[in-house]
Amino acid sequence: MLRKFLPAWLAGATATAILLANTLFWGIVVFALGLVKCVLPLRGVSDLLHWAYRGWCRGNRVGLQLGCPDITLSLPEHVSNQAWYLLVANHISWLDIVVLSALDRLPAPKFFLKDELKYVPLIGTGAWALGMPFMKRASKAKIAKNPKLKGMDVERTQHSCRHFRQHPTTVINFVEGTRFTAQKHQRQGGAFHYLLKPKAGGVAFALEVLAQQLDGLLDATVIYQSPDQHICRSFMCGKLQRIDVRIQLLSMGSVPQGNYQTDKQYRIAFQAYLNQLWLDKDAQLMAYWEQQQARGAVCGEEVKQL
Repeated sequence: MLRKFLPAWLAGATATAILLANTLFWGIVVFALGLVKCVLPLRGVSDLLHWAYRGWCRGNRVGLQLGCPDITLSLPEHVSNQAWYLLVANHISWLDIVVLSALDRLPAPKFFLKDELKYVPLIGTGAWALGMPFMKRASKAKIAKNPKLKGMDVERTQHSCRHFRQHPTTVINFVEGTRFTAQKHQRQGGAFHYLLKPKAGGVAFALEVLAQQLDGLLDATVIYQSPDQHICRSFMCGKLQRIDVRIQLLSMGSVPQGNYQTDKQYRIAFQAYLNQLWLDKDAQLMAYWEQQQARGAVCGEEVKQL
């Protein structure tokens, strides 16, 4: 492996350059194909778009393998790259997106994006070309003034997601809504040691839109071993020691489903379900770090930071 022959700092810098060049190249290709698709909305153009998107995912995998010496994936054998899944994950770093996109055993990863991101070069234009849904949800105040807005976000996203039926897809949702930091964790308090509080609305919304075509719910836990709590900086400097991704498959029959906006009982039940899922994930993380500390893989201070 090339990393064996490079100093850590050079491996990190080269890996970062690969990820940036990869995003620039495939971002331009996807955007150009998206323009072609506007003129010629043919299945063949859509297939080319997803081929280019897979190229971006493969490039991310190359960059990660160079930048981190130890990457492990725990995934049930019966998870298929020809199926459709909703994946929920903890959120530690911007690198999470690259890591999850590089998992070649999963169907093509797609994201629910905030409407504002459509104007971001490469990211927004690439997502637009690939037909990823941009969420523009009406506030309660706006709905109160104009009741016609109620339910329009669901209809709009259902329309955006219609192409998901053509290509196997993993829809990714970072349930905490923001990246974990010690400051955010301290402000929240609560029952979690290694996680922020989960936000049920986004996941329930995705389930309402996509439940009929999903084959299962993937619960993903992303773990980094690093001497620096700033994961991206650690990766760029070649100091990131390990990336561990653990995924379990939950059947759709075990996931509560309903109308989160209008059904109060369902809203309470789903919040309790997701909170329990996060408590289990937090316990898994605690056991992981206790095991690593016992093996002497990391010092106690590093475990506390992570």
